[in-house]
Order: sequence, then C-alpha cells, then structure tokens
Amino acid sequence: MSLRFHEIAESNHRTLNPLTDEKLDLLGRICRISPGSRQLDLACGKGELLSRWAADYGIQGVGVDISKVFLEAARLRAVELGVGDQVALVEANAATYEDTPESFDIVSCIGATWIGNGLQGTLSLMRRHLRRNGIALVGECFWTTPPPEEAYEALGIADGLFTSLAGTADRIEDSGFELLEMVLSDQDGWDRYVASQWWTISDWLRDNPDDPDAPALREFLARARRSHLEYGRDYLGWGVFVIRPRLP
Repeated sequence: MSLRFHEIAESNHRTLNPLTDEKLDLLGRICRISPGSRQLDLACGKGELLSRWAADYGIQGVGVDISKVFLEAARLRAVELGVGDQVALVEANAATYEDTPESFDIVSCIGATWIGNGLQGTLSLMRRHLRRNGIALVGECFWTTPPPEEAYEALGIADGLFTSLAGTADRIEDSGFELLEMVLSDQDGWDRYVASQWWTISDWLRDNPDDPDAPALREFLARARRSHLEYGRDYLGWGVFVIRPRLP
C-alpha cells in the first residue's frame, strides 16, 4: 500500500491504527507518565498520541513521519488541543532520524515496525533514543490462532513477519527488553480502523474517477475488504506492548 493510498484511506482517521479512543486513554493511564517527560514518536502519523498526552500529562513530544499530509493534520490537532508549543513535528525517515542519544523518557512506534523491517529491527532503532530507565511502546500485529496458508497472500503479510502473542513476547525478550504491560485491540477496534476506510475510499473514487491511481485504489479496496472479512477478523490481533530495556 503506497503512502498516497494510506493518506487517502485514512484521511478521516485521527488514530492510524486499531486503537480506539478508550484504549488510547487506557494506554496513557498505565504508562505512569510524569509531567515534563520527553517522548519521541517514530512514524507518528497524525500525532494523536503525542498531542493528547501533551494535553493530559504535560509531556514534551517529538513526532517523526514521512507524510506531509499526516504531519499537517498533526500540527492542526496540536493547535486544537492547545499544545502546539509542546509538540515538535519533523518530516523525516523514522528509521534514520537522529537526535541526542538516550534523551527520551518514552519512545514509541505504534503500528509501524516496517521502519526496522520487523519488530526486532525496530526495537533496535528505538533503543538508541531511550534513556536508561525509560519505556518503549511498540504496536505490533500477532496471530491470534495459526492462519491458513492462503491468509498470508490475501492479507499481504509475509510468512514469518508476525508470530503468536507469546511469540511476540519472546521476540521482545530476545531483543533485550522486558515486557511490562500491554493494551490489545479487539474486533471493534479493528473494524473501526479497517472498515471505516472503505467508505472513505469509496467516496474518493466517486469524486476522482479519472485519477491515474483510481483503478489501483479500487482494486485495493476490493482486496482489503475481502481479506478483512475472510481472514483478518478471525486470525489477526494487534496490541501496544509497554516495555523497557532489561538491566545488565
């Protein structure tokens, strides 16, 4: 799915993952956030997490994303919540973004572990930004039950990219982190994220029938709708895992 397709499909979303408002609020409550904490959000999308936590907990945040469209929405949201002076938004590749090493209390990458070619590579990228006693938040898919072979192709997921929930915990541990907490999505969260894109895309196709990308986006809509109904709801889970580096 191209960046432009994401920008179109998620144009009406605030949170660009299967995390409902209630689950996002729960995540903030369990993270024990101190006022003045510094947070780095890699692949921040529209910056909802940063802006909301700046408003609710007084964090100072830096969000990094490659999408001009999403970053503009993030800036508007920060102003709307009165935290424009607390949230800095940077257009950059999250995989190569550089800042002062080990300078953030919280480092997050919510649903974008593609930046490190998978969970473990992304955790390595995140760790270099994290203070010794800081926490990391990583959003990742997992298989709720082993899927049939045809599910991988239908969902566009490479075999081996994701594992079970317990296997995800093992990958976190193998990367030198301790799993502290987690907030898992449910079917309603998935539907609100995935199914609500269908109407958005349908409207865009009606309004832009002659756009060069219209045929490919129409094909994507049909495939995404079918794969979610046939496989995604039954086999694919998603969660945010709250972790910290293990002590030597």
